[in-house]
Amino acid sequence: MKGKIVKGIAGFYYVHVVESGVYECKAKGIFRKEKIKPLVGDNVEIDVINESEKTGNITEILPRKNELIRPAVANIDQALIVFAVTSPKPHLNLLDRFLIMMESKSIPVTLCFNKKDLADEKEWELLKETYEACGYPVIFTSAAKEENIDQVRKIMEGKTTALAGPSGVGKSSLINLLDPNANMETGEISRKIERGRHTTRHSELFSIGGETYIMDTPGFGSLYVNDFEKEDLKDYFREFRPYEGSCRFQGCSHIHEPGCEVKEALSEGFIPKSRYENYLEMYRELEQKKRY
Repeated sequence: MKGKIVKGIAGFYYVHVVESGVYECKAKGIFRKEKIKPLVGDNVEIDVINESEKTGNITEILPRKNELIRPAVANIDQALIVFAVTSPKPHLNLLDRFLIMMESKSIPVTLCFNKKDLADEKEWELLKETYEACGYPVIFTSAAKEENIDQVRKIMEGKTTALAGPSGVGKSSLINLLDPNANMETGEISRKIERGRHTTRHSELFSIGGETYIMDTPGFGSLYVNDFEKEDLKDYFREFRPYEGSCRFQGCSHIHEPGCEVKEALSEGFIPKSRYENYLEMYRELEQKKRY
């Protein structure tokens, strides 16, 4: 039988087979010998040991189309990056790091800003303007008011979607609305520090009908861009792409060089200032890493 790993705990892998349910499986010893670790999201073949107890063995891991290291998951069709419009206010540098991570793995992204009901129009219009200018689809939701949840459900249909974002922005509440059976612990925002408690402790896929899966991943407080070279960073900022090859110098980093079309576009307001500043910060971080 073919299925998808939806959860892995203490050496047991829970494999969802459409129309048959979830089987508790062990991985064959050959994977350990070959140093292959099954990941949540892997498509696998299983041998059923006991149908009534729903137990089996994973006999083959099918080829992966992509893989993330943190969280350790495979075969993601798209990412829904969730931040709150306010309470807590979005940390744009962290948001851009999520986008860079997904761009580097060629994973399509939709941005979802939750808690729209707590923000004024000016706040969400600025976010919409900034990220739509970079070519990202943007959705505004309110889990509390159940606003635009159908819009989210529609983009997820038939796909495996990873929800990423910091703690306390409402990811678990969104999952509970999309799949009432998920029963995710929603946790509370600490009023004192305006930061969410880490309510998700492991990566888990939830089947919300047929081939539609959503994955919540542990909340992130920080994200480091350290698995590529500083020269490659500019390739992951979508809004730079129309100007590539137009700068005076080949391989322009869009920082110090004269005759840079990206800096020209920035000065004319075609590139969002916050995005360019975050690019500079990440570039310097990678430069420091190389130095040491």
